[in-house]
Amino acid sequence: MSRDLALHLVTDHRVPFARLRDTVDDAVAAGVTVVQLRDKVATGGELFARALDLADVVAGRCAFVVDDRLDVVLAARDRGARVDGIHLGQSDLPVDVARALLGPDALVGWTANTPAHLAAAASLPAGTVDYLGVGVIRATATKPDHPQPLGVDGFAALATSTPLPCVAIGGIGVDDVAALRKAGAAGVAVVSAVCGADDPGAVVRDIRSAWAAGA
Repeated sequence: MSRDLALHLVTDHRVPFARLRDTVDDAVAAGVTVVQLRDKVATGGELFARALDLADVVAGRCAFVVDDRLDVVLAARDRGARVDGIHLGQSDLPVDVARALLGPDALVGWTANTPAHLAAAASLPAGTVDYLGVGVIRATATKPDHPQPLGVDGFAALATSTPLPCVAIGGIGVDDVAALRKAGAAGVAVVSAVCGADDPGAVVRDIRSAWAAGA
């Protein structure tokens, strides 16, 4: 299934949830194409409740996925929430398991930041993974254990070596967006640039403009 991967908003657990809810609403209205609920510190129950809440906020205006937690995705879907898919890391449940349980129409992303990761993705049956999250582009405080930053050139080397769409993530600012698109990005994913903004919608519009400029 074809999806618009241009601009992913990845949520920041450091933002109070009431404010995060408003941030997501504003960002989606301004043109975010994928919202990813990422919270490494919430309990399963908390994450489930937040997934239900944000699914209502997104309300089908763009794709909504949950990071890591296949159980939360399945539980939220069982409750009737529109959760479009999942983003998995290299140490999470296998992506082929997620695909089998979520079905062919789900949006399934996988983190990849080395040639070995790309080789692993290439070995999967076609249709298992919809996109790769490739990074980090720059050092970022939202993921202290991140690998060595790739920069735009390092991202380009990976993105051009796989047929899978690659979404750049990690420390991305507005000034990076056009260059990343020119380097082969199918999209960019941002956390702090939007979640930490006083006017999230304005930042999203700036990123969308920069994305268009990189075409």
